[in-house]
Amino acid sequence: MDLFEAIKERHSVRQYLDKPLEEETKAKLEEIIAQCNKDGKLHIQLVTDEPKAFTSRLAKYGKFENVKNYIVLAGNKGKSLDERCGYYGEKIVLEAQRLGLNTCWVKLTYKKVPDAFKIEKGEKLVCVIAIGYGDGAGKERKSKTPEQVSDDYISMPKWFKEGVDAALLAPTASNQQKFKFWMVGKQVMAKALTGPCSNIDLGIVKYHFEIGAGTDNFVWAKNDPNAVIITD
Repeated sequence: MDLFEAIKERHSVRQYLDKPLEEETKAKLEEIIAQCNKDGKLHIQLVTDEPKAFTSRLAKYGKFENVKNYIVLAGNKGKSLDERCGYYGEKIVLEAQRLGLNTCWVKLTYKKVPDAFKIEKGEKLVCVIAIGYGDGAGKERKSKTPEQVSDDYISMPKWFKEGVDAALLAPTASNQQKFKFWMVGKQVMAKALTGPCSNIDLGIVKYHFEIGAGTDNFVWAKNDPNAVIITD
């Protein structure tokens, strides 16, 4: 499965089988997380066999079942933290899909469990990702049209359209899809619109756009205040 196939096959899953992660799969996840921590200057952590975080009333209201493994997205506080967590978190999500796992981005419907993970001084916990062997593969959801997220979509080159199409397959908070893409020359700009978790979503959709468009075809605009920034 290549990354674009992973994009198309991956859907949010909230119910999981009562099955621990296989050791080989777990080791590969740890490798991916380590690389994302290095590249994104983050403190992402994999928590396994921990059943308490998703036992709150909110989690039950959100219909989460048998979530015992999750990924903690955290890092030093700064203006680009949410976006970096979205960008690198989605890298992990798509690699997890390729490993035969299912996932779900989670912002509020979980509780912090002491000693399950560590947040250092000066760091912020942004969100978590439920992960495991899903009891089903999830469902497709409604989507905006390309023209709703890119005003000049029809006149854009093929690679740009493919980037926008991939971005529209990205998970966003409450399926809000509050983002915009446009282009000046070969520079692409992306903007998060007002909404909950919109900067996390921006990082996610930017990674999808890169996969669809191909990074050889464009550069993110240097004057784009929402560009993926590795350091604050």
